[in-house]
Amino acid sequence: MIPDTFDFDGYFDQQVDESAKVRPASTWTQEVVDQFYGEPSAKSWVPTGFDKMRGKFDLRPGEVTLWAGINGHGKTTLLSQVQLRAMQSGQKVGLASFEMKPPKSMAKMSRQAAGIGSPSIQYIRAFHRWTDNRLWIYDHLGRVATKRVLAVATYMRKELGIDHMVIDSLMKCGIGTDDYTAQKDFVNDLCSVAQETGLGIHLVVHMRKGENERSAPDKFDVKGASEIVDLVDNLVICWKNVRKLGLAEEKRDPDDPDAFVRIAKQRHHTWEGSFAFWFDPDTQQFREHQKERAAYLDLPVGQMEVA
Repeated sequence: MIPDTFDFDGYFDQQVDESAKVRPASTWTQEVVDQFYGEPSAKSWVPTGFDKMRGKFDLRPGEVTLWAGINGHGKTTLLSQVQLRAMQSGQKVGLASFEMKPPKSMAKMSRQAAGIGSPSIQYIRAFHRWTDNRLWIYDHLGRVATKRVLAVATYMRKELGIDHMVIDSLMKCGIGTDDYTAQKDFVNDLCSVAQETGLGIHLVVHMRKGENERSAPDKFDVKGASEIVDLVDNLVICWKNVRKLGLAEEKRDPDDPDAFVRIAKQRHHTWEGSFAFWFDPDTQQFREHQKERAAYLDLPVGQMEVA
C-alpha cells in the first residue's frame, strides 16, 4: 500500500521532467542500423597529436577521462599539449585549472605552441589571437564547489559549444580527501553531463603516495574512491622514468625514454598499453622519439596590432 505521506507532488514533477525520455524502442532504428552498416564511429574521434597513439587512444565525445599521475610527473603538461593539438584539429577547448593561474597555463601552452623556450612577444600575441574562438578559461584559483564545476561544464558545452573541457584537479573540487561518497557522486555527475551533452571531460587526479617513485603506478593507485576509476570511460597514467632522471647526465642513455604514458582503461576500445616519450623541458613538449625535432604552430607574427 502507498502511505498517505507519499510525496505525490514530487512524484508528478519527476514524471513531467522525465517523460520526454520515455520513447518507443523503434526510435533508435537508424542508429542500430548504423552500428552494423554506417560510417565508422572513429570519424568523430579527435587525435591526440601523437602518431603512435592514433587509433589506439584518441579523444572521443561524451566521455570522461582521468589523467592520473604522481605530483610532478607531467600529467598537466601532457594534457596541455594534447588540448593544443585538439585545437589545431578544429576542436574548442575549455580549461578550468584550479591549481594554476591562467597566465601560467598560457605561458606553458605558448612554449608548446612555439616549440622554443622563450617565444617572442610577437609570437605570444599572435598565439593568443589564434586561441580566440578555440580556447576558453574559467578564471578561478583554489577550492570550488562541485555544483559550480558541473554548472561551468554545462555552460561551456551548451552556450560556448566547447568540445573538450579540462578540470584540474579533483582535489580542488570542494570534496574532502576521505569523503569517498562525495567523490563518487561528483564523478558520476560528470559522466552524466558528458553523456547527455556530448562534452569530452578530462579530469586530473593524483596518485596515492607509494614507497618510492621508481615503480610505475597502476589504476589501483589512483587517489580517492575506488569507484571513480570504475565510473569513467578512460584512465591515462603519466609516469616519469625516475631511474633515468636519477643518473648523472653523462651516464644517461639518450635512447632510454624520459616518460611513459599508460592507457590503463578504455571502456569503448579494446586497446590498453603504454607509450614511451621523451621530454624537452624548454618547450614543455612530449616527443615520440629521442631525435624528434620540436613541433611548432606556424603563425603570422608580423601582422600589425589593432587598438
